[in-house]
Amino acid sequence: MPHIRANQKVDDQGQHGAGKPAVLVTGGAQGIGRGITEYFLAKGYSVVVADNDREAGEELIGLLSRQGDVRFIRTDVSNEESVQRCIARVQHWFGGLNGLVNNAGIADPYTGPLEYLDLVDWQRIIDVNLTGVFLMVRQALGLLRVRHGAIVNIASTRYLQSEPQTEAYAASKGGVVALTHALAVSLSGQIRANCISPGWIEVGELQKSRSRRPVHLTETCHQQHPVGRVGEARDVASLAHFLISEEAGFMTGQNIILDGGMTRKMVYE
Repeated sequence: MPHIRANQKVDDQGQHGAGKPAVLVTGGAQGIGRGITEYFLAKGYSVVVADNDREAGEELIGLLSRQGDVRFIRTDVSNEESVQRCIARVQHWFGGLNGLVNNAGIADPYTGPLEYLDLVDWQRIIDVNLTGVFLMVRQALGLLRVRHGAIVNIASTRYLQSEPQTEAYAASKGGVVALTHALAVSLSGQIRANCISPGWIEVGELQKSRSRRPVHLTETCHQQHPVGRVGEARDVASLAHFLISEEAGFMTGQNIILDGGMTRKMVYE
């Protein structure tokens, strides 16, 4: 199925997926986002991947374009103009959105000793992980209202537990959880907004080919989780699909911890 790249002219031919449910996935070219993209595509959605990595986005389109209507728009979620261009393209293609999954983020939580954490580095993580959610939601509200769509924000279990030298990441994910319930209240009766906080999700095989790495998980890795295994991107994707669907029509403002029970397990070592 043809797709339109971010640097191509868009005309009426780009509207061939207008009859399907449509979802926008930020950071959808790699990792958890790629798992979400693949899952929604398999469920019959038109999927728009908004990602700042052109190489990853175009590689993903090459892999998935025969499986359904999937499109890539290079987008920096921390840049207001970039977000505006993305949503304008989505509006031209579909006229509305059934779902917005805010997954884009700087994944590496470690920033070094606090006394050496530069304000620029702190701000970059906040801008992408938190402000990016705000910008995307604000710009997409009109499209979500058209189709009575729903918002799913991806946070992290690090909003409630930390390792050393992860202040900016933890703060950004805590902000996403709080922003979610604020959105749910402000948009009540119009758009539902929920949040997923994943724990350990193995995504080594869901990176672009140049960054892909073999996965080496030991039995100890799995047994840290009461469910008996490390998480997979599909776990997050299936929950995101549920939250956007009408099956979750009575749920809004919630944060769901998806960690195989890891945060409930007492460890004495």
